Amino acid sequence: MAPTLLWIGLGNMGRGMAKNIVEKGEFSSPLLLYNRSTKKALELVATLPAGKAEVVESLELGIPKADVVFTCVANDDAVQDLFKVMFQSYVTGKLFIDCSTVHPDTTELIAQRASEAGADFVAAPIFGTPAMADAGQLIGVLAGPRSSAEKASPWFKGVMAGSVIDLLDEPCRKATMLKVLGNTFVFNMVEQLAEAHVVAEKSGLGTDVLHQFVSYLFPGAYTACSTSMLSGEYHKRAEPFFAIDLARKDATHARSMARSAGTELMTLEIADTHFAKVKEHCGKSGDMTGVYGAVRGEAGLKFENEA
Repeated sequence: MAPTLLWIGLGNMGRGMAKNIVEKGEFSSPLLLYNRSTKKALELVATLPAGKAEVVESLELGIPKADVVFTCVANDDAVQDLFKVMFQSYVTGKLFIDCSTVHPDTTELIAQRASEAGADFVAAPIFGTPAMADAGQLIGVLAGPRSSAEKASPWFKGVMAGSVIDLLDEPCRKATMLKVLGNTFVFNMVEQLAEAHVVAEKSGLGTDVLHQFVSYLFPGAYTACSTSMLSGEYHKRAEPFFAIDLARKDATHARSMARSAGTELMTLEIADTHFAKVKEHCGKSGDMTGVYGAVRGEAGLKFENEA
């Protein structure tokens, strides 16, 4: 009998991931959806085929119904709070798949608690953009006991993900180690783009020709971030693609990992200095690509550009 699935967390990435599970996954019962904001869950259900998803108003109602539980939430506190509530229910034999980006220590703690409760746990953070989530082309990272990870894998490759990095039988913490370290590549990409565009503007080279170069040599994420900067989207969006608070959280985790390994991530310090300026200027609505505005300000330009 096909399992009943519960999806928890409907941020920018979670919405697309849940949509692809409904459209491509194999299960018989409606996908159960839970989000702190019930409105977001109801809005998503309205876009999906009738009878394919339904909203549960509390974890206490959702957990007993579910065989497989996906979580994709913002930060370590949210993850720990969720699992504290969920593990108060009877969860023996249930499979928990956490797609959140958290510190490896948090992952290890949750995995241990799941084992003590008789549940299966897989760490499954993802790489990609909201557009990739909508298209089912994310990069998944699966870590944990082979038997558990193999149960999780059918909802990744060909459903939510275009490719998967398997860390089968590896400690769950290794998945979030890779995710946190991988995000530093994104941060450095955004920093490089911001600095280069400001130089191009102030030197007279022009940002359009630099963007053309970027689109030819670095299609994909580089080009999307460059477009966000030059279009002014980085300061116009009501809801950020990559919230500055999440970027700073990940930067803190990456520094912690580096210190524990006896080394440093020096390039990250530059990016995080600009993250702080984005937070100061934009508050919680700031987007990671707002680094462009921070670098502009340092160069004597206005934070907000004119597209």
